[in-house]
Amino acid sequence: MNKNQFGKKGWTPDRIGDLNGKTYVITGTTSGIGFEAVKILLSKGAKVVMLNRNPKKSADAIHILKQELGNHIDVLAIKMDLAEQAFVKKVAEEVLKTVPRIDALICNAAIAQVPKQTLTVDGWESQMGTNYYGNWTLQAFLFPLVEKSKGRIVTVGSMGYDMGIKTIKFDDLNWDKDYTPNNAYSQSKLAQIMTVYELQDRLKEAGKTDVKAYACHPGSSRTNLINTSGSFMMKFIFNMMKLSPLTQSAKKGAYPQLMCATEPNLDQSGFYGPTGRNNWTGPVGAHKLEQHAKDKAVTTRLWELSEKETSVKWNI
Repeated sequence: MNKNQFGKKGWTPDRIGDLNGKTYVITGTTSGIGFEAVKILLSKGAKVVMLNRNPKKSADAIHILKQELGNHIDVLAIKMDLAEQAFVKKVAEEVLKTVPRIDALICNAAIAQVPKQTLTVDGWESQMGTNYYGNWTLQAFLFPLVEKSKGRIVTVGSMGYDMGIKTIKFDDLNWDKDYTPNNAYSQSKLAQIMTVYELQDRLKEAGKTDVKAYACHPGSSRTNLINTSGSFMMKFIFNMMKLSPLTQSAKKGAYPQLMCATEPNLDQSGFYGPTGRNNWTGPVGAHKLEQHAKDKAVTTRLWELSEKETSVKWNI
């Protein structure tokens, strides 16, 4: 493994300067990693727009943030469900009217390990529909403002990208045959990561180097992700794991996305996360991305398919 460019301790939020005048849009911030990321950005003076499914939980989160950081913080919550394309488009339009700039769009929200095959209202397998197509449309709609702001798009993937079938199951995207919670989840995370590198290629081709796109993952962090959608057994195993040394705090889990959102001159070709054993914990920096996640034939095909499936094209 190459040496961590940020030294032995890896990247930490001490490197973030004053963020006054900067605006960050983040999905999935009512608890866990997303909440910790918002807290750190606000503490540095940024304005944050939180996009969450549950308005009550958003209000509670803002209440806690104000208690901890003071009433002066500039934070706004908008209700959005990534699982519904019409909803995502409506909210994206609202964000475009609400904020004059986006320094980084951080796509942190995800669902995981859905026990039985479930379809979204748009007819996609739920993890692919939420984690992948939901983010595809949100990113495409907000892209013009990110571009105008010379901002960044940060996709929070997962090491799950390497735990499923290592490619996109184009002939059965909804897993009508042999659905398993893990394979479908891993597929959605692989698709998310693939699209980051495909987007980089397309931006480069169009000569639009002012916009940066990054892929990262939180490692194995103590969050509620599995608790929201996983089966009883999965929750049990996951909650036992939380007590083990193989996991880290949600705060540390937020470091990779914060680094990708704020660190100047960060190399886009990297894949960022904890660099310790299995990339579950440890100092944050760049680490190896398995080759299948950058398979050009697959990433191009996935991009074209996504345009067709969602009827949403990026204005690159």
